[in-house]
Amino acid sequence: MNRPLLARIDDDLDSREVAELCFLCSDVINRKQLEEIKFARDLFVKLEEKGFLNSTFLAELFRTTRRADLLNMLESDSREREETDACPAYLSEYRLMLYKIHEDLTDDKVETLKFLVNDQIAKRQLDKSSTALNVFAEMEKAGLISKDNVDKLHELMINTDNVPLAKTVKGYKDRLPPTGPGGGVNNHSAQQETMPSEDIDEFYSLTQNPRGCCVIISNEDFTGSKYRKRLGSKMDDENLSNLFKRFGFVPIIHTNLTADKITEMLKELSKRDFSKEDALVVCVLSHGERGIIIGTDGKEVKLDNLFDLFKNVPSLFGKPKLFFIQACQDEVPLTATQKTNQDEQSKETPSDSVFSDASCPSKDGDILIGMATVPYSKAYRHTEKGSIYIQVLCQELENAANSPKRDDILTVLTRVNRKVNNHFMIRNKQMPEPKYTLTKRLVLRFVELSGTVPTY
Repeated sequence: MNRPLLARIDDDLDSREVAELCFLCSDVINRKQLEEIKFARDLFVKLEEKGFLNSTFLAELFRTTRRADLLNMLESDSREREETDACPAYLSEYRLMLYKIHEDLTDDKVETLKFLVNDQIAKRQLDKSSTALNVFAEMEKAGLISKDNVDKLHELMINTDNVPLAKTVKGYKDRLPPTGPGGGVNNHSAQQETMPSEDIDEFYSLTQNPRGCCVIISNEDFTGSKYRKRLGSKMDDENLSNLFKRFGFVPIIHTNLTADKITEMLKELSKRDFSKEDALVVCVLSHGERGIIIGTDGKEVKLDNLFDLFKNVPSLFGKPKLFFIQACQDEVPLTATQKTNQDEQSKETPSDSVFSDASCPSKDGDILIGMATVPYSKAYRHTEKGSIYIQVLCQELENAANSPKRDDILTVLTRVNRKVNNHFMIRNKQMPEPKYTLTKRLVLRFVELSGTVPTY
């Protein structure tokens, strides 16, 4: 890496911040070696020895510690941006959870924490522990907590009367692989097969409350005669909004936007600080043609341009960015036979044919694009119940959230492909097309929203 850049970063970090960075690096550097580090430059040397001195890992560290200025320094160096594409981040959900708890604990709560564990940790070690991170490090040494066992931590958060942090730990516990009485992984009693031990680092971290925002762009009314009104779109809005709210996202609905307004709104969204959010969801429901969506004024917006807005947002590095596109093409007139059969099925309008050379970004990871149909094909919409793709998508995401299995979103989208393709209301076949550069598994579960709802 650029040595002058690292030297400038070293100058900008105080001893407290260096200690925080060392704690975050506990999973990749030996604890004894970390105890000897006093300056950031010493940490950089150790990271280089371990093969983790790259801008992706440093960006994750600085994003976690809220040092946007250091993130900008990394971003300003073009060579480091190139390196980012090739090197993965490594901060575990466990380590990030401990850091979040540290951020939210006041000094008096830290003293309470020390009091609660003083019968299990040597007094001289607790006396030297000035922060929650110090206490957590001592608890790890004593075997009280680990990435596979946070029961003691959950108990401590309850005993310190910190309900939100107790919920954070409980959420992490719920995502751990099930264990048997002896601490091992449970077996299937019927098949006598051992369940695979799943590394928690394989999953995206979803611990913030709220998780983030779910932006829904829904165009129903169009000017001119070329594009028909998209009847049923309001039902799609409602289904998406209700579902992602249950997943812990704040739904933000924008209706009937022109092409310029779509671009303007998403540009503004891309400038936000997403540091305290786990993910981003953007749903676009409109007419469309190959590689584009249509504003209510009949003008075009390239999908690639919309995806590009979120590729280099530092506070979204390493976080899943989900795009669901229900776009429509020109309406297909009904035949005379179809017009005489105005039953329930006739309310289904072949209206949402998509595009698309809007392929996933080849460089940036952690992006999922769920498209309603493959290129040059039609996507269908019921004029009362909403789009077939959105109906099935919402139902399958809800089914997975209610299931005891931990099905990730790619497994869910495979089911969506099958069920849309075989849907009883579609006269002609429709095949959705997910595209992704996700680097971890994403499992969506229902949560309870609490606290102040952010504005967007």
